[in-house]
Parts: sequence; structure tokens; C-alpha cells
Amino acid sequence: MRREDTGEGEQLSVDEAIRSAAAVGVPRIVQIGCTIPGARWAVDAAERYDALVAGVALHPNEAARLDPRELDDALAEIDRLAGASPRVRAIGETGLDHFRTSESGWKQQEASFRAHIALAKRHDKTLVIHDRDAHDDVLRVLAEEGAPERVVMHCFSGDAAMARECVRRGYFVSFSGTVTFASAAKLREAAAVVPLGQLLVETDAPFLTPHPYRGRPNASYLVPLTVRRLSEVTGIALEELCTGIRTATERAFGVW
Repeated sequence: MRREDTGEGEQLSVDEAIRSAAAVGVPRIVQIGCTIPGARWAVDAAERYDALVAGVALHPNEAARLDPRELDDALAEIDRLAGASPRVRAIGETGLDHFRTSESGWKQQEASFRAHIALAKRHDKTLVIHDRDAHDDVLRVLAEEGAPERVVMHCFSGDAAMARECVRRGYFVSFSGTVTFASAAKLREAAAVVPLGQLLVETDAPFLTPHPYRGRPNASYLVPLTVRRLSEVTGIALEELCTGIRTATERAFGVW
């Protein structure tokens, strides 16, 4: 499942997505909402489906599009949603995106990021970070604000040096289907330096579909393809890797 349905390509229904994932050994899903409608939907879905827990936030690109008053109102709603249900386990995706947002929007992105860090600490939620072409600034802001107890580097896109720094800081490092791409040698080098206790896996569905299904909408039932590639990259036996990812997931998001 994904943050919000864009209408691009064939999408599974919620029931289909949960069933197909469970059939391949993926019984639990963190459903992220990165706009106000998406965040509300994520909370509602997590309340209705035992397989789901929710994350709520304003995506950094969404935050950059709002005027200051709209941003304040939106952050207040994320604050409300964060405390609305024990099924909400995360504040995210938040962070910085210097690829899709021009430099004129970076200041507002950073203000939103800092506000989300505060929300994660106040509500004792896991902080899920979107970082695109902004590695140094993401780490800087986290250091300046003081990171929450649990931080997940969502859809990690850095190199091995960045991965080592995240590990040193105690962050979880989450890999998506991109680790299976032929062009992603540096990402595989990064995955190889992340210890099992801090390694997570995800979809970013419907995007970043793992090889050999690129071009089709991604979904949680394809996670095993990414896990198998990570097993090859890390040299960790598949069963041990699955157990480690499950344990790390529970450390990051709790049990459900």
C-alpha cells in the first residue's frame, strides 16, 4: 500500500494488499500518510485493520507548497492525529527534499522538519525521515534539534559513509526495492555496513518496485524480493535476516 493513491496504474484494494502480503510472510504494514487527507486515512485504516499501524506527517514537498498560515494549521492537525489513536506509531515522512523542491522552499521545509521532530518527541513516536539529496542538512537538523529515541531513515539513498553515520547515531536504516536495481551498487555497499539490529525493509509503494517487476505498481507482497537481495548483499542467511528485520521492526514501531 502507499501513502495516497495517485491513480497511476492498477492499485490493490486494502483487503487485497493485506491478503497478498500475508500470503508471502509479510503480516504487518506501516501505512504512512503524508498529506492531511492521507494522514487521516492512514489513522482510519489502522483503526479498521489489525495488520496496519499508521504514520502521520506533512511530506517535505507538501510543506514547501503551503503558505505559513496553512503550514501552521496543517501541523496542528498532524499534532492532533498523532495523539488520536495508539495505532499511530510514527511521525513521518518528514525531512528534507532538495530534489523536487527548489531552494526557495528549503527554509519552510526545514521549519516543518523541526516541528515534526518536536512532535515525535512530545508524543513519543518514531520519526520517519524522507531525505532526498539533502543528507548533510538532514543530519545537521537532527543534531541541532536532538533526535527522538527512535529514528528511521526511510528509503535510504545515501552511500556507505552516510549509512555508517546513521548507524553510529543509533538510527534505523530502511531499504526499498531500489537495492535490487542494477544501477544501485553504492546503495548495496551502504546496506552491507548496517548491522542487523538497525536494518529495516519497505516498499514506498506504489513506487520503487523491485527487480524484476519494475514498471508495475509496488506493494507489500513484493517485499521478499528486496529481502532476498539484502541477504545476498549482507551475507546474512535469509532466515536470520527475516528474524532480525522482524525484531528491528518491533523495536522501531512496537508490536501489533
